Amino acid sequence: MSKLKELEQRLQRTEQQLRLFQKISRMMVREMSLQEVLQGIVSLVVEFMECDSCLLYLLDNDELVLCASNTPHPTTIGKVRLKLTEGLTGWVARERRLLAISREAYKDPRFKFFGDLPEDTFEAFLSAPVIARNRVVGVINVQHRLPHQHTGSEMELLTTVGEQVGCLLVLARMDPNAVEQANHVQLVLSSGPLPRPARH
Repeated sequence: MSKLKELEQRLQRTEQQLRLFQKISRMMVREMSLQEVLQGIVSLVVEFMECDSCLLYLLDNDELVLCASNTPHPTTIGKVRLKLTEGLTGWVARERRLLAISREAYKDPRFKFFGDLPEDTFEAFLSAPVIARNRVVGVINVQHRLPHQHTGSEMELLTTVGEQVGCLLVLARMDPNAVEQANHVQLVLSSGPLPRPARH
């Protein structure tokens, strides 16, 4: 591949990532239900990453609960639960680390079978923690039916989406009236100045 062609592909991929983040950002500021926004995010991830599945789990005490999916799993939303000690998803939440498996994810000793999820047979698995206020509050998984070598940009993309979902969850807890009535200047100034970096 020529250097120019490679640069064009990288630029195109960067533009696609930017569009995805912009679309998620727009969803975050609209007046939509949280369920609608999360469903929208997983659908966008599938479209942009060209994967077969995107599942979003959120933490409920010491369990991860399936809260959004791009595939119609009406019976599994809110019903599929994983302990933090179970499955690849539990490992990602526990270790607070990205996990990428390019083939035969179901053979990984950490894998947990559900039986009622078609994703049990998918080959490739990419998973990132959902982070809010520096805490793990969930996990977002992307899966391919066939083997797939994940790129660095795909890993970075899913990590960033996980951070955006975390911010969204924090925002969703706020009373809309509190946003309107808040003195944002006072909020910023009362938080104090940032510490100056040490000079060497």
